[in-house]
Amino acid sequence: MTMNLLMPALTLQFPPTTTFPYFPYLPRAYSHVLLTCPCLLLSPLLPPPPPQFQPLLRSNHRRCSAMSIGDSLPLHPPLLDTLPFELKDDADFDQIVSPDGLVSICGFGSLLSEKSARSTFPDLINFRVAKLSGFRRVFAHVAPIFFERGIAKPETKEISSLSVEPCEGESLVVTTFEIQRSEIPSFIEREHEFRFLAVIPETFNGLFYATPSVLCARYSDEEYFLNRCKGSEDIFFQRYRRFGINQIWLDDVLPCRVYLRHCVLAAKNLCELAYDNFLDHTFLGDRKTTIREYLATTGSGIMEEEPPEELKYRYGG
Repeated sequence: MTMNLLMPALTLQFPPTTTFPYFPYLPRAYSHVLLTCPCLLLSPLLPPPPPQFQPLLRSNHRRCSAMSIGDSLPLHPPLLDTLPFELKDDADFDQIVSPDGLVSICGFGSLLSEKSARSTFPDLINFRVAKLSGFRRVFAHVAPIFFERGIAKPETKEISSLSVEPCEGESLVVTTFEIQRSEIPSFIEREHEFRFLAVIPETFNGLFYATPSVLCARYSDEEYFLNRCKGSEDIFFQRYRRFGINQIWLDDVLPCRVYLRHCVLAAKNLCELAYDNFLDHTFLGDRKTTIREYLATTGSGIMEEEPPEELKYRYGG
């Protein structure tokens, strides 16, 4: 007897001796899944990785050691056609809650670090590496938290945090993990300036996860003021204007130095694939200069700078 795993235009035949790992803690209806740890990516039983990832996977570089296990089953095209979609308020998150009451979060900057992720979400589970297609990272918005912590440099415009935006042909190495549905209100409060999108990450052998993850994407100043601030100048003042910030989303700002170093270290500590992807698929606000180019020119020296003593753990990668 054989087991068939149906995929679009493909049927994989598994011999009777094939075993599938069971992960009772996984937050999905599907807990019998094919193991997709990167060390198995070149197995003949699995679809090959995308061409852009094959050279690194065949190299001697350190591979991603975080396990890409999860509810990675083929996704039906009708569901893919509806994604990404926006989660406009707390109630919208109910659309993507698992039967276990969990919500998946997609990390692309500081959340590439499990240590950093756990400092924000202490009870997260199933931290793993994934791929997200159709988005790029951009340093193009002002973050008030950098002013609060004394690491913003408005005199040089080094005040920007990181978001993602749709971009055809781009692919990001990301992380994904699960948190309790009850944590979403504080998540929204903490990531107040973002547009929340439901997206479907992939494993590195081309399988889509069965349930969407939340992605913090680029918003607009107009939408932010109307939707997050409810048109209230008082709310906007408390969050931004008291720091001298009159516009959030800008294309002529530069990364906060401490935060950029933190994100680069987070990617480097995750794996070589994530590190190279971050350097080459993360852009300044001009959408032309990559972080690799920036660190080699104008931003040289950033990686050698230590954070303030009280922030060394928080921004240590």
